[in-house]
Amino acid sequence: MRILIPFIVLASMTACTWSFGDDDNNTYSCSNRDQKRLVRDATYDWYLWNDLLPNKVKVGDYDGPVEVLEAMTSVQPLDEYSYIGSALADAAFFGAGQYLGFGFSWRREAADDIRLTRVFGSSPAAMAGFARGQRIVAIDGRSISEIEAAEGIDAALDPDVVEFTMRETDGVTEFTVSVTRDVVTIDPVPQWSLMPTAGGPPVGYIELASFIATADAELDTVFADFLANGVTDVIVDLRYNGGGLVNTAELMGDYLGGSVAENLVFTRTLFNADQSAEYDRDEFFERLANSINLSRLVVIATDRTASASELLTNGMEPHVEVAIVGSDTFGKPVGQVGFEFCGAILRLTAFQTVNADGFGDYFGGLPADCAAVDDLNIPVGDPTDPNMIAAMDYLATGACPAAPAMAPQQSKFGAEPMPRVRAGPAWREYAGAY
Repeated sequence: MRILIPFIVLASMTACTWSFGDDDNNTYSCSNRDQKRLVRDATYDWYLWNDLLPNKVKVGDYDGPVEVLEAMTSVQPLDEYSYIGSALADAAFFGAGQYLGFGFSWRREAADDIRLTRVFGSSPAAMAGFARGQRIVAIDGRSISEIEAAEGIDAALDPDVVEFTMRETDGVTEFTVSVTRDVVTIDPVPQWSLMPTAGGPPVGYIELASFIATADAELDTVFADFLANGVTDVIVDLRYNGGGLVNTAELMGDYLGGSVAENLVFTRTLFNADQSAEYDRDEFFERLANSINLSRLVVIATDRTASASELLTNGMEPHVEVAIVGSDTFGKPVGQVGFEFCGAILRLTAFQTVNADGFGDYFGGLPADCAAVDDLNIPVGDPTDPNMIAAMDYLATGACPAAPAMAPQQSKFGAEPMPRVRAGPAWREYAGAY
């Protein structure tokens, strides 16, 4: 499954994105005018919906490249993903799983109830005592209600140093601490285990936080153990996984499907009419040394499960029994190409992926088969986690549990799996924009 497309200068496949360097034959300088020209010309050539673009965009009508991109991509309301960011931050995230931030993500439970969904180990937030399920009571001495009536949570979390008042999961104990933004390194595989069953091989469980390059070696270790223990049913926990490298998603597909679907189509990548003849391609399953004999796949998902996570789930669907537990996924069947220029990178939505059956129209999300609540008072992957209970019940009985204890969370506010703005920091952990 390691087929590379011969782009002009191909560096890597990313994130439901592809990244490649500047064309050696281009005539663009780093003047503001040429940066605007580059964005305009790249959008005309590569934008997935370039047939909707106006005939001629005059770059002189816009202040900078960001404004050019915003104006051009506004023709397609579905596109919330094209943006311009830091090339350095982009490379650090996808290559080393690093970004500058506090190291937590959050979810809104009610109007003034902001709770942590996850905290990355060794991050500034973790060192300050933050943990899953805690509530943010105040930021810099102001309540959530005050902040929402003024600039909003995102803006309140912008400073490099922020004072947080936190409430523990007991609902009573509070503490106040100042946290300084710093480099956060994501562990892409926070946990994995073998779940015993009655009289059969164990179920393999793996939590995958992000599809980044540092996951590749860990995945090989995990699936070597799964293979050695005869695992045929796997639970992949993607509840907060907003995407990442296409290459890593394809590698995960090979471990899961390489033995049972060898040489069959995993995904098809489709570009606009101007690029399709040269760049459309089929991606085939490849049998690896540690590919398992998969029978059933359960994906734990929320509305923050997006992009490469959905690509993996949708790509497996035609070949094995797949069930989604939790709630509907986010809905991002498209990906970006990356143009580096003048220290920046343009991530332009340029292709759509479909599975072997030709299905890829899930802008509304992939629907959950078994509803389960993401209970923030319970650790991810714990045997008492409602998602784990539903997943194991499904594998044991072939049916969903009677009903979830609570309605599954659906709020996307404050937990977006993809960037919602086309400028500024690309990887804001409190917005989930990984």
